Amino acid sequence: MENLNINEIFYLLTVLAIAAAVAGFMAGLLGVGGGIIMVPALYYAFTVLEFDLVTRMHLAVGTSLAIIIPTSIISTLTHREHDAVDFKMVKSFGIFILIGVFFGTFLAVNLKTPALVLFFSIFAFMVGLFFIFLREKLVDNPKQISNLIKNISGILIGFISIPLGIGGGSLMVPFMRTFGYDIRKSIGTAAAVGFLIAVTGTVTMITGGKIINNVNTPFSLGYINLLGFIVFVPVTMIMARLGAKAVYKIDKKILSKIFGTFLILVSIRSFLEYLSIN
Repeated sequence: MENLNINEIFYLLTVLAIAAAVAGFMAGLLGVGGGIIMVPALYYAFTVLEFDLVTRMHLAVGTSLAIIIPTSIISTLTHREHDAVDFKMVKSFGIFILIGVFFGTFLAVNLKTPALVLFFSIFAFMVGLFFIFLREKLVDNPKQISNLIKNISGILIGFISIPLGIGGGSLMVPFMRTFGYDIRKSIGTAAAVGFLIAVTGTVTMITGGKIINNVNTPFSLGYINLLGFIVFVPVTMIMARLGAKAVYKIDKKILSKIFGTFLILVSIRSFLEYLSIN
């Protein structure tokens, strides 16, 4: 890390700032939390900074969750202005999301970096396919969701989100759309659920890294890198609001396909990274 020159540092900050802008905008526009973009960007930054390979992906995941806290707040408040957040749904998921987050953290801190990278690659590929082929084809015909399905889904969403460093929007949006909820209501509600996941996940990733694994990476608190947090937060907060406002002004069909294609490329790049470090 000490060997970086001024040009390399400037390039790194530029890449992070661009990634933050895209992540924040997508978080507001598509309800995906932004983690699906932030994790590979942070992993790249930590690779350039020559952070220990053993903790590199864990730091990317944990830092992403911390960044999602302010982003999800801005996104939720903006969607609330348009009455597009189902707080009853959020409340019914609450405790079960937290249970899932707890077990998801246990999995994340015990997985090695190559396994985490592979996990992320597979998930990014599946979400990419969803955005390309299925997102706009689900019908808007709301159905009653039983408490059992909510409880099980809440645990699974929380559990899967932590090892991926996402706010759960990539899971929550298709879940609500499957049961016929309006796309805007699904996105707004996913943003609120993302706040629950991000706050709890951040606390557990700090605890898991600092207390359990005794991580001492520079400028980090447990598995949360403070420099990455500082670079990303102001940009993502601004762009999340712009993205959330854009939901009500533009047709997202083409953008969804572009975003899906982008995720497919991210997944392929992550898989190649997995092959190189495994």
